[in-house]
Amino acid sequence: MYIARQPIFNEAMKIYGYELLYRESTYAKGFSGTSSKSATAAVVGGLFENGFEHIVGNAKAFVNFDYEFIMSDLIELIDSGTLVIEVLENVKIDQAMLDRLLELKGKGYSIALDDFENDEYSSKAVPYADIIKYDIINTPLAKIDKEVREAKKRKKVLLAEKIETEEEFIQAKKMGFQLFQGYFFCKPNIVSSSVNGKKTSTSVYAQILSEIKNNDFSYDNIVRIIETDVNISYRLLHIIGTRKVDDRFKSIRNVLVRMGKKEIERWISLLMLQEAASDKPDELFRLSLVRSKFSEHIAKKSLFKMDQEEISMMCLFSLINVILDKPMQEAIKSMPLSQDVVNTLLYGSGKFAPILILISAYEMGYWEAVSEQAAILGVKEEEITIGYFEALDWAKRIIEAY
Repeated sequence: MYIARQPIFNEAMKIYGYELLYRESTYAKGFSGTSSKSATAAVVGGLFENGFEHIVGNAKAFVNFDYEFIMSDLIELIDSGTLVIEVLENVKIDQAMLDRLLELKGKGYSIALDDFENDEYSSKAVPYADIIKYDIINTPLAKIDKEVREAKKRKKVLLAEKIETEEEFIQAKKMGFQLFQGYFFCKPNIVSSSVNGKKTSTSVYAQILSEIKNNDFSYDNIVRIIETDVNISYRLLHIIGTRKVDDRFKSIRNVLVRMGKKEIERWISLLMLQEAASDKPDELFRLSLVRSKFSEHIAKKSLFKMDQEEISMMCLFSLINVILDKPMQEAIKSMPLSQDVVNTLLYGSGKFAPILILISAYEMGYWEAVSEQAAILGVKEEEITIGYFEALDWAKRIIEAY
């Protein structure tokens, strides 16, 4: 079974919730009959046993349910403060369904109408809904202005789904939408290819990473670079403080020696990414971390088990063009990356490309593509969701630490 999540933002681009995307297997292309109920039951059961916080944290969890599942009492395994019940667009809206939605609302659950189209049947559920989701591909923004105004009058929360560009996000926000779903935040807003980096120390991070890759690697050289930047020096001292190291390690050089090359490289990479992304949605930094750890797990289980570190670094910086609002070629030009990594990031054609393709497909819930790339990589499909959950947990811990 595959479970992934797609972020849902509020107007301030802060995480409101995640829609959980799932399939019982990669071969289940849609929801039909018992397959739908079985897949949903597996998700709800698994999340009940392991805790929603491991996949959504303190955010809301949006989960699709069909008629049969809504009418069952299995939904009530999940805390009403966490779960948003998404009523699928093909659910029959009869009196029994309306009565059940009213009952669930009385127990504190939020109700969302998925892929809403204002027809004779779905409109019956509007009075019972808290959130109305519009798929802006099937129902373009320009054609639903009147509907949106009516929904706002009825105090409904409006969610624009499949937002793919910043322009669509701005337009939807102006119309009155309060929630936004899609990967528009993963697209760079390139104003000019000559724009300088947003943070003055970005070049310092690149210098340190280059020094680590140097055959003549020297801790003294890294110390000299770090001492030129107050911010990095402060962050290193913060690490010293949080680790409660003894007096022998209360110097930059001794702490670096204790950390070792691998940990220094990861630490500097994370600092560089975090600082560059400081005025971007938090989800962008979080997604970069998840990709990094997720790819490391996939590499470990694949024919690239000897390239775990390189692949992890590649995926950590796979969104650096978005973070810096630059073309990828310019964003990575000063970074010490191998040609295989460069080819993958620039052209999607390097030998590591199947891993990045698999991860991107997994994020979007394109399960057939995930299955295809898993076969190419020689990864057992059951390992993929295991790796994804591990990556979510690791990213959470890293963000709390930094």
